[in-house]
Amino acid sequence: MSGELLHGGRLRQAALRYAIPAERWLDLSTGINPHGWPVPALSPESWRRLPEENDGLEEAAAGYYGCGTLLPVAGSQAAIQLLPRLRERSRVALLTPAYAEHRRAWQEAGHQVSELTSAQIAGQLDQFDVVVVINPNNPSGERFSRSQMLDWHQRLAARGGWLLIDEAFIDATPEQSVAASAGREGLIVLRSLGKFFGLAGVRAGFVLAWPSLLMSLKVRLGPWCVSGPAREAARLALRDEPWQLQMRPRLHAEGERLATLLHRHSLLPAGGTALFQWVRRDDALDWHEALAQRAILTRPFAEPRALRFGLPGSENEWQRMETALRECAIELNSISEVV
Repeated sequence: MSGELLHGGRLRQAALRYAIPAERWLDLSTGINPHGWPVPALSPESWRRLPEENDGLEEAAAGYYGCGTLLPVAGSQAAIQLLPRLRERSRVALLTPAYAEHRRAWQEAGHQVSELTSAQIAGQLDQFDVVVVINPNNPSGERFSRSQMLDWHQRLAARGGWLLIDEAFIDATPEQSVAASAGREGLIVLRSLGKFFGLAGVRAGFVLAWPSLLMSLKVRLGPWCVSGPAREAARLALRDEPWQLQMRPRLHAEGERLATLLHRHSLLPAGGTALFQWVRRDDALDWHEALAQRAILTRPFAEPRALRFGLPGSENEWQRMETALRECAIELNSISEVV
């Protein structure tokens, strides 16, 4: 499709390109928890009836996020596309490198967009009406403290501005979230069940913000934005505190294991989270290609040249990845020596 942005998870496309059946691939391209929340059999009513708001989802989300002013949406992507249309033309600063859908949504809504590093945003904050941050950042893993985010919000809100924080990858470190402060005017927080809970296919997320903005967004989205089965699965997952508590240390340990494994093969992570590591290299695309020929899918970035690696899901997958990295290192070093 013309103008379509690239994302991780294009497994069928990779299978066609490399003529390797999809079932043989190890997909490390998305940063989704490979040990996702185990979805039980859902109630027949969730499939038969139109979704209703009084099913406990909003209460479960309020308890999990510590914020009572929120709106369920069909994944945070739905909000990313609509939020820029709720403001008049503004000066918008976006963190770079970052999830590219934010940039496109603000540009297509007619706003003046500047892509800046975090240091540049901090130094020029008062020049912008809206600042968009991903915390921790996707793909670089850069993190922002709660105090810094709340300071930026206060400065922007004092003149009618917005701070929009996409916290898609923050669930493994909930103490770093500003979700509990999202009822304040000018502060918008996006959350998703796709990454930490491993429920990307459910397409369920939340916008945490002040009531009037949520009402405007709700009117734009229309009725039944989130399906009945998605609402039920999300409610159950958000209330499963024992699963959440045991999953966080597991992901942190596996994130450290991934960083160590990459380091051992001279792929030095420049940043990361519990769910992915980000490696900047001039030959990143060569590594992506060599791994793909071994049916291992990573997420490449052209500018800056980098690769994002997600977590393997089993011990066999860890061993397969280690073998592939060893082979690729030998192959690419041999090519560079010849050149």
